[in-house]
Amino acid sequence: MRVKAIPAWFQARASGEWLQGNAITLLENGGAFFPALLETIDAAQQEILLQTYIFAADATGRRVADALARAAKRGVSVRVLVDGFGGLPFVRELMAGLSAAGVETLIFRRESRLLSLRRQRLRRLHRKVTVIDGRTAFVGGINIIGDFDAEAPKHPRYDYAVRIEGPLLEPILSSSRRLWRQVTWFSLRHRVRGQNGAMQTPLSRLWERSRGGEQNPPWSVPPGALIAAAGDMRAAFLIRDNLRHRADIENAYLDAIARAHEEIVLANAYFFPGHRFRHALLAAAARGVKITLLLQGVADHPMMQYATRALYPLFLENGIRLFEYQRSVLHAKVAIIDRHWATVGSSNIDTFSLMLAREANVVVLDRGFATTLAASLASAIRDGAVELRREDWARQPILRRLLCWLAYQAVRLAAGVAGVRDN
Repeated sequence: MRVKAIPAWFQARASGEWLQGNAITLLENGGAFFPALLETIDAAQQEILLQTYIFAADATGRRVADALARAAKRGVSVRVLVDGFGGLPFVRELMAGLSAAGVETLIFRRESRLLSLRRQRLRRLHRKVTVIDGRTAFVGGINIIGDFDAEAPKHPRYDYAVRIEGPLLEPILSSSRRLWRQVTWFSLRHRVRGQNGAMQTPLSRLWERSRGGEQNPPWSVPPGALIAAAGDMRAAFLIRDNLRHRADIENAYLDAIARAHEEIVLANAYFFPGHRFRHALLAAAARGVKITLLLQGVADHPMMQYATRALYPLFLENGIRLFEYQRSVLHAKVAIIDRHWATVGSSNIDTFSLMLAREANVVVLDRGFATTLAASLASAIRDGAVELRREDWARQPILRRLLCWLAYQAVRLAAGVAGVRDN
């Protein structure tokens, strides 16, 4: 197997282990993602591990739920982990049916509402990761929900995921199993007891699994196993959690931005970077790096959009090009640096994602993959985005600029109340 040479600056500190020999396919929007996911689920023979923030009870969610149920009925071990806030429709409408079909389900921090800014309530499961038979994984920003939003019903939500085969499956599989065990353990603190004091199913089964025994079925890929090469791409799997990997994703971005020589293209749904990230971009622009930001034009969270716009003058005055995607809701979290480093994942560039939510990104060091992603972003900018210029922003009504400033202060205050520093 030929090992590709990596530019010297990419060989600096990385927050994930670089693994060679992967085949990684870019999937744009649900139109590419869901057919690939459903086909792989229907072909599963041993194990499916699915983590998501939103699992909607719409037509798309029900198709995925039906495929998971079919897999469980034919003897596949199926485990589904859904966030307790983003997954409220799943809990109300889909969870019981899946459990009846033999799918094991867990809810990450079950919540009926999210009114408090207490730090622990803002720790959400925001990853979108599926691992099937230890051979195929899907990682990205696409939730289990249909492609179209009420805010922009004519065009699909703009987002990305990747399909992965090869040695990178090992850390993805290990991470998925570890999180399942952690949530299983914490769920036991809220277990339901029967009249005789014994734990009722399915928590009794989860308890047995958490003690050992059935943690990893004998037919599945064990941690530490060598997974055969499937291609020649070099990649790393990065997570953000509250223990050993608090800043891995942010550090990977900062490390790559600091070593950029030519170009940075970044598309992010909720872009509210802290001081370190802002200064890294400004320093790159100052040394001549071309920087393009593709951000939301159609907002599903208007407060965050207004807060982001308060940063526009800073970026525009320093030569950074800004585009707002107007065709539909932009939900992507991707970036390309020097047409060699690329990332696709679930992590937004804001303090809540980078410091509180559990996230997962894949970083790929491959010129072909980066070129494909760059072409896709260029098409989105050309066909669906509007560029904002310094003179355009200066002509904005004073009231609108005031609203942006107030939103910026409100988001900063919310982060401060939650205990997140603007670093």
